[in-house]
Amino acid sequence: MMIVLMDDDTAELARVMAGGLLYPVFQPIIDFRMRSILGYEALIRGPEGSELHRPDMLFAAARRAGRSLELEHACREASLRAFAGLNLAGRLFINVTPGCLLDHKMMNGQTRELLSELGIAPNRIVIELTENQQITDMPGIQDALLHYRGRGFQIAIDDLGEGFANLRMWSELRPEYVKIDKHFVHGIADDRIKYHFVRAMQDLAEICNASLIAEGIERPEDFTCIRDMGIACGQGFFIARPDCAPVRQMPGKVLAAIGHQRVSLSPMAGGVGKMPTAKTLVKPIEPVLLHASNATVIERFEADPDLDVLPVVHGTNPVGMINRHSMIDRFARPFRKELFGRKSCDLFMDHAPLVVDQHATIQELALMIALAPKHYLFDGFIVTGEGNYLGVGSSHDLMVTITEMQISAARYANPLTQLPGNVPINEHIDRMLAAGSSFVAAYIDIDNFKPYNDTFGYRRGDDVIQALGRLVCETADEAQDFVGHIGGDDFFVIFQSSDWEMRCWSLVRSFAEAVDAMLGTEERAHGGYMAENRRGEIGFQPLPTLSIGAVRVGAGECESHREVAAAASAAKKQAKKKSKAGDDPFGGSVFIERRRAGQGEPALALGRMLN
Repeated sequence: MMIVLMDDDTAELARVMAGGLLYPVFQPIIDFRMRSILGYEALIRGPEGSELHRPDMLFAAARRAGRSLELEHACREASLRAFAGLNLAGRLFINVTPGCLLDHKMMNGQTRELLSELGIAPNRIVIELTENQQITDMPGIQDALLHYRGRGFQIAIDDLGEGFANLRMWSELRPEYVKIDKHFVHGIADDRIKYHFVRAMQDLAEICNASLIAEGIERPEDFTCIRDMGIACGQGFFIARPDCAPVRQMPGKVLAAIGHQRVSLSPMAGGVGKMPTAKTLVKPIEPVLLHASNATVIERFEADPDLDVLPVVHGTNPVGMINRHSMIDRFARPFRKELFGRKSCDLFMDHAPLVVDQHATIQELALMIALAPKHYLFDGFIVTGEGNYLGVGSSHDLMVTITEMQISAARYANPLTQLPGNVPINEHIDRMLAAGSSFVAAYIDIDNFKPYNDTFGYRRGDDVIQALGRLVCETADEAQDFVGHIGGDDFFVIFQSSDWEMRCWSLVRSFAEAVDAMLGTEERAHGGYMAENRRGEIGFQPLPTLSIGAVRVGAGECESHREVAAAASAAKKQAKKKSKAGDDPFGGSVFIERRRAGQGEPALALGRMLN
């Protein structure tokens, strides 16, 4: 008889797995756009007091014992059972190594059978691929993921930025979610390099139609920075620590932090200060309780032909949505009423409905529905206030509101550049002032434009203006800065981005390069051309350059857009004086008004243009 000697860790691992002593803790993942909990990541733990309590020690022992796949399957089952037992809402993120993804126990339907037993829809499960092991069979992984996606599962990649392998995984596997490694998140508010790394990741995510999740958010300032960058989701100790009984609603400090957002850039509907939000779309449909019977739900639908969906609540918290056509279709089959009529309605409800906070903007809602599975387009969304059910919004009403906003925006857009014109600029400035937000107002004007336009014709003049419009939009941060076109060669930017001064100088230089590219060989060689000046005299005309006058506006310093216009107009005049001095090698200039905005000279050109 052979006696197998085991070290202490191996023996402890055997005891833990044989005794079913593994247990999961759950950490919430929030969606900044929906202002709600998207789901939870399951993190496994060994018994308290055991040397294998920590997951790194647990999996290290499993690797030494050759039981890694067995441990992963045990962790997955424990997580699914606990998630179902707690009746948590939203999605469940489960960590899976590439090797486990190809294992026969995953592929042979055991997981699907367990989900069916627990009543968890596959579309609520996100397979989170970790980079703990090298992928040696990428085609096999792609085939496996095609298999899982076909059954409703979604895919996430963990720790983006930790290594090169997960960049390749992203490009080839096209996951729905990508997690940013905590190294790039911790301290991002104070580290410009980390900021630009994450910004690059965000650009990739938009191209790949993926949602980013910022891991390791521990500081409120990092939370605010991530939110203002437009990152979709967040996770970390600032939001909530992993727990056996995790939070079911957004903690108060998190709701408060989300509430202190920058003023939206979107065109308004309904007047100054009345940006449409999810609350404006609410229909107060009376919900059904979680343990209401299916027969009760059918009766509600039969009694009201216009009722398309029924929200399901547990107390005051929304936990599901029932679609009319899906429900009635199910019960139209023989013996369904007899078999399922008395059972709880959670049997057939969508356990992961789209839940949004009442303050979510129309644009955020539209983006969420566009990226979400198509059934949300028919079901609509549940609206909450501080986590409590308020009502239901429909995608139809959302589309009507967006159309009205687009028509309103188009009515006041500049016809040449399609950028917001005077009225939207006025409204945005006044909203910034009403919100008590600090910002920088920048007036942008082309120097020497009239002789260029008169000499080369309106077509080439329009080309210069359109080129400037594109450059201003490219230079500004589309998530924070508002770009407007006053008229002619005058543009206006409301900066909320912290690096606005660098952006202004970048615009001066890029405009000079763009003008140079439009010139003929002779004009480029001489740095100008011969033409009539304003007095009708023939003389040498310098090339068009850019002057930018900028003024900082602090909270409470101005009462209306007229005062901001006056200060920006005065700053622009000073910029044009600097430009004539020719101090910058690219031509043009940036003048920054150092005085308080309200101390400028009376409203002049810009004040008239904006009214």
